[in-house]
Amino acid sequence: MTHRHQIRVYYEDTDLAGIVYYANYLKFIERARSEWVRGLGVDQAALRTTSGAVFAVRRVEADYLSPAYFDDVIEVRSAPVAVSPARITLQQDIFRKETRLFAARVMLVCLDGRGRPRRLPPVLADLADTIGA
Repeated sequence: MTHRHQIRVYYEDTDLAGIVYYANYLKFIERARSEWVRGLGVDQAALRTTSGAVFAVRRVEADYLSPAYFDDVIEVRSAPVAVSPARITLQQDIFRKETRLFAARVMLVCLDGRGRPRRLPPVLADLADTIGA
């Protein structure tokens, strides 16, 4: 189950050479994760208000494979690869057409209002069944 999210590279995303600044790839995958969760029917603001649950990135492993440039249309592909009661790991890749530009493995944890681990909401915990975890 791969979620796809398209983004156009704007001038503000690039350096003087018109190449996407490395830190912006993390912003791109963050946007895609937010849209992925929204697409699953999870309203993160409501979740925080009703249960105090929030998500935080615990770990990112990133490989910069090829540059993206000003005005490129890129696609972030996000897929869950592991789910435990309080965390989820996603593979997030950025493509320009079929060329993979960036690859990241991102571990998210679910926290309560005091920053302590808590269980994932059921819709995310149930992803374990879809990936064979």
